[in-house]
Amino acid sequence: MPVANTEVDVLIVGGGPVGLTARALLERWDVRTLLVEKRRELSPFPRSRLVNARSMEIYRQLGLAADIAAGAFAPEFGRVRFRDTLYDSDFATAAMVGVNAPIPESPVIGVVTSQDRLEPTLLAAADAPVRFGVELIDLTEGPESVLAVLVDRRSGEETRVRARYVVAADGANSTIRQRLGIGTTGPGAMAGFSTVVFDADLSRWCAEQPAGVYFTAHGSFAPLYPEGGWAWFGPTPEDTAQVDWPDLVSRALGPGAEVRAEVVRVQHWVMNAFVAERFRHGRILLAGDAAHAIPVFGGMGMNAGVADAHNLCWKLAGVLHGWAGPGVLDTYETERLPVAHLTLRQAVANTQLALHVLGRRREQLQAGGAAAPEQVELPWSDRYFAQLGLVFGVTYRSDAILGDGHVPPEPSDVGTDYVPTAEPGHRMPHLWLAPDRSTLDAFGEWFTLLTADPVPWQQQAAAPWPLRVETLAREHADVCGLPPQGALLIRPDGHVGARWGDRPSKDSTLREALATTTGSTSAR
Repeated sequence: MPVANTEVDVLIVGGGPVGLTARALLERWDVRTLLVEKRRELSPFPRSRLVNARSMEIYRQLGLAADIAAGAFAPEFGRVRFRDTLYDSDFATAAMVGVNAPIPESPVIGVVTSQDRLEPTLLAAADAPVRFGVELIDLTEGPESVLAVLVDRRSGEETRVRARYVVAADGANSTIRQRLGIGTTGPGAMAGFSTVVFDADLSRWCAEQPAGVYFTAHGSFAPLYPEGGWAWFGPTPEDTAQVDWPDLVSRALGPGAEVRAEVVRVQHWVMNAFVAERFRHGRILLAGDAAHAIPVFGGMGMNAGVADAHNLCWKLAGVLHGWAGPGVLDTYETERLPVAHLTLRQAVANTQLALHVLGRRREQLQAGGAAAPEQVELPWSDRYFAQLGLVFGVTYRSDAILGDGHVPPEPSDVGTDYVPTAEPGHRMPHLWLAPDRSTLDAFGEWFTLLTADPVPWQQQAAAPWPLRVETLAREHADVCGLPPQGALLIRPDGHVGARWGDRPSKDSTLREALATTTGSTSAR
């Protein structure tokens, strides 16, 4: 291979929330990274609007949850409202469970916040180098590394970076995915939309009835920041060059609004719906929208990408630091690809349900509906809209999970219900170990052994794997269905990697479990 100008452990391509989260996580693992983003700065557009409770748990682990919540909307904005126009009464509304109020399943709640408010917090969370205005134009895989050719879009200067691995977080139109010839499955490009960011005083219709988004017959309206600002989302007009955007937004507000919108910026985008056929190509791994493009309704796309990063980064760190075998990276696709398909199906279902509500209202109006709208019965329950099963309840099945011979049945509707369980493959349930200290706070850049009987487990050798032993109170062990001498091995991403019902049967019990979970040959 040609000589490189720079060498790093991991090259991250894409400076959105997923790439920035991966950068912060890998820095915690002492992995050298370089992030490149072809835009000259962070995106000024709101884009994703919801950070769900699972993502907030990950950001709590990174020490960022409080800062993110401080810049977000209050919990009462965790709601959607359906109206004929923005100034009409609701004909339907639904709370975002897990966002609008605390829930017993988590130490945190999700927040409504705009992506352009989130990204600066993520950028400041790590010191690893970031190069804006730099685009990847070529990459060559070798047996030990990847050579990437980068170009500065302003100066035209080319540089070469050699990386042990590449994380492709470069969006739905991923250059890397296309260059690798990785196909996609799913509907693909569904429709073109425009986002208009504008300023206007809409408080008289919204201050007393807050929401994260208002769906109307003339497009959707969303408050952008607690201090002000709005966005309108709707189908892209045919001739965008001739559109009077302030007039379009003012008309979308409704004939009785008498509000003139001051347009700040406009963005055109395509709503995609697909999942990549593969998430790994040798030393290159796809994450976020490059791996799965999810329709916007329900706010699941970005959050699925954050979970991708959380799953992948500890595995990359293990391989790079030598306590995991390269094969553990295969489990990234094994674990996350099924979740991507589940998420896509749920998002498509959510979109259909929202269209159903709007369609029912149109039928009312065509039948001569009253000026004060009748309530449209929602085609979902609060539990359904919560989707806690998809947020907290996904189950991983892979070589990085050591089963105990008992495979619990899969939930029939993973999007609706979440039943906490400490079975292998599941996210470890949240339990309060102490005031303001959750079981989830015990996890980090290490494996965690949870047990009510720590002494025999502390006598087990764990090197070279990073491991901490955490004592569980008896009542917590009972909640987990764990016998008095049993133990749980928790992976760095918070999922249960192994479970024992009794004390270790031999001196190598723990080492063998860690070796299996990480694809290592150290204890085999």
